[in-house]
Amino acid sequence: MQIIRDREALHRIPELSKCLPKTMAYLNQQLQALSCEVFTPTDCTLCAYFDFGAEDAIAFRSDADALPVTEQTGLAFASQHPGQMHACGHDGHMAMLLELARRLHGKKQLNNNILLIFQGAEETVGGAKALCDTGIFKKYNVKAIFGMHLWPELPAGSVSTRPGAMLSRSCEVTVEISGRSVHIAKAEQGVDAMAAGIAFYQKAADLVASLPEDEPKLLNFGKMESGAVRNAVSGFTRLEGTLRTFRDETFAYLEEGLHRICREVETESGCKVNMDIGYGYPPVYNDPSLLERVQSIAKVLPLPQPSMITEDFSWYQQEVPGVFFFLGTGRTQQLHAVDFDFDPEILLAGADLWETLATKLQF
Repeated sequence: MQIIRDREALHRIPELSKCLPKTMAYLNQQLQALSCEVFTPTDCTLCAYFDFGAEDAIAFRSDADALPVTEQTGLAFASQHPGQMHACGHDGHMAMLLELARRLHGKKQLNNNILLIFQGAEETVGGAKALCDTGIFKKYNVKAIFGMHLWPELPAGSVSTRPGAMLSRSCEVTVEISGRSVHIAKAEQGVDAMAAGIAFYQKAADLVASLPEDEPKLLNFGKMESGAVRNAVSGFTRLEGTLRTFRDETFAYLEEGLHRICREVETESGCKVNMDIGYGYPPVYNDPSLLERVQSIAKVLPLPQPSMITEDFSWYQQEVPGVFFFLGTGRTQQLHAVDFDFDPEILLAGADLWETLATKLQF
């Protein structure tokens, strides 16, 4: 089956971030034989445009980059690139989109033109934003966009989604606290950056606790470094964490609270506190009216709760209405695991949904 052969071929040649020469060469070779325009709008994106003479277009996106993971699956088609692996299922995503391209080949007329997007740098710098900045959606009059991700634990071959918030907004939070280091025997003469860091951490936890329990949010610090030696007061502390929410109001509340905590810790400790917030991706928000139209022509199961993971597909939804789906892999290994694998037969369910939307959706 070609969709399985595509998945295996792409799994052998995983590449990272924006440097995807072998991956793009394979995709280009497969697409050039079909009745579409193939072009490269950014340095890590390949597109295929099927012109059916319609006024509007709909778009389908697959991510294309892999992860810096050393594969331990034992598969006959395992990665040929040491330290690189399609451990997040992007090989399957690309195979489904190639399958859609083959099913579109030779069709004479559809309700919409179709734009297929194979995009790199999803796992790193957010390749979606760069593509949006090219103006491609306006140029091709794209009215909607769809994306999909393999998802362990959901029933194998099932497709699920939910209206509204599905995946979280994210940003990285870095806090640097400068004090004054002295010998521990003269601690009263120093300014303890470690104690200030502990105070900051606890205040941040209290800030999260001040929100209702049923309000989805995540603010936590996974890394803290402080001090130089055991017998000296710490002169510097660094905390690294992440902030994730679904609602902009919640994000603003937590961001404002963190700035307030910085000022409080400075006043209470005498340390200098600097915070940097590296804004990441917006939340993945599925357009409710567009999802209703999808559900009128395709079987899609409800996803009970949103997830705290992030996806740069959200940048596309800032441009046009969009819906993101999960394709269940069953009880497989988790995403990003060194032994992640799945039954490739499930990819047919994803390709079938893509074909249904491409051929039956109307604007």
